[in-house]
Amino acid sequence: MTISLLDILSFLCFICCWSGYTAFARRKAKTTACIARSLHQHRIHWMYQLMTREMRVGEAALLANLERNIAFFASTTLLVLAGVLTLFAQVEKLESVIASVPFSALNHPLVQVKLGLLAGIFVLAFFQFTWSMRQYGFLNVMIGAAPVDKSGTDENLRGYARQMAIVQDQAAHTYNYGLRSYYFSMAALCWFFHPLLFIGASLFIVYTLYRREFKSRAVIAITAGQAHLEAEQQIRGN
Repeated sequence: MTISLLDILSFLCFICCWSGYTAFARRKAKTTACIARSLHQHRIHWMYQLMTREMRVGEAALLANLERNIAFFASTTLLVLAGVLTLFAQVEKLESVIASVPFSALNHPLVQVKLGLLAGIFVLAFFQFTWSMRQYGFLNVMIGAAPVDKSGTDENLRGYARQMAIVQDQAAHTYNYGLRSYYFSMAALCWFFHPLLFIGASLFIVYTLYRREFKSRAVIAITAGQAHLEAEQQIRGN
């Protein structure tokens, strides 16, 4: 198999973009307002409120809705993975389709390697989605075991609420990693056509993720909402 230097560089760029952005987002979320940081505070408020309620039907419905979304992506990932694996037996037809695209740089020996990369991405996504579903299941058990604290002043139960928020946080992070796999699979598709397009798509995915997780209007609204919740909590505490 002959692999061009450009193909190697494009693949390394893809790996650096994915792993680099993951490390960057995790580190930056500790000091900067973003979706992950703000939603963590919202989850803590949610679990505090949950401890004061005897009837928790609303929480059960909300968590069930979240689990349905994850289950949808998990089942869809299996279908996509089945389609990618089917392409291994149809490499010649795939090559003819790619060759018909203008300016495409078809490298016949690398087609199966590229299919293998796509398959690996969706296997990783499936593991992330199913682990997220399991963690939401753990959260349901913790909610079922949570006693009622109508006053909301029991520090032991508030600590228990914070632990529930952490479990929910981990489930949401894992779900986010699964979605991120879908984003980068779009970049991996570009490798079939040209390594330079692969590099450009990888950088574009990083830019898109950064804008949505750190600079979007949703982040601004969620952060502002967090400030309002904290102010209301202080008023009620006084």
